[in-house]
Amino acid sequence: MKNTPANIIIKMIVLSALAAVLLAVTFVPTQVQLGVLQAEQEKQALKAVLPAAADFEPVYGDEVDAEGNPVVLYFRGVDSSGNIVGYAFRNTQPGAQGLVELLGGVSADFNTVTGMEVMAHAETPGLGAKITEPGFKSQFINLPVADLSLSKDGGKVDAISGATISTVTVVNALHFGIDGVRAQEG
Repeated sequence: MKNTPANIIIKMIVLSALAAVLLAVTFVPTQVQLGVLQAEQEKQALKAVLPAAADFEPVYGDEVDAEGNPVVLYFRGVDSSGNIVGYAFRNTQPGAQGLVELLGGVSADFNTVTGMEVMAHAETPGLGAKITEPGFKSQFINLPVADLSLSKDGGKVDAISGATISTVTVVNALHFGIDGVRAQEG
């Protein structure tokens, strides 16, 4: 078979079709596995931000996602008797380098931050990315909401040196999340 322009085009079409089929065959199982991993990550994060909860009940809004599923606004954390012990919520805020998505927890009376986990971020490695480190996150365990501001502003949150914007982003995300849940729960 000669390498005429027509033959080369036919070979390219066959190779492209084969590549498309292989991509389609691997895409679906990969997406399913990714969904399972993300659900497990969220489950672990929920337990980390609201450790007193034995179970988490999703609270849905009126909006639906791209697949037509209702969007979860936040979670009610309940103990083994079904009593509400607190709330967990997602909030996304702009950071220094991109969006910071976190999961936060607050007590049922809205007086205490129970924890915080960063779910995704694009902050600078070695600076803003320190928002994911245990030493930083531990500041938000059982922190009175009244103290949820930077130390320099009278609160109890120590800013990351060289990454104040990232620290403020976390504080703001927690405030907005708490306010949003409080507004829904009354």
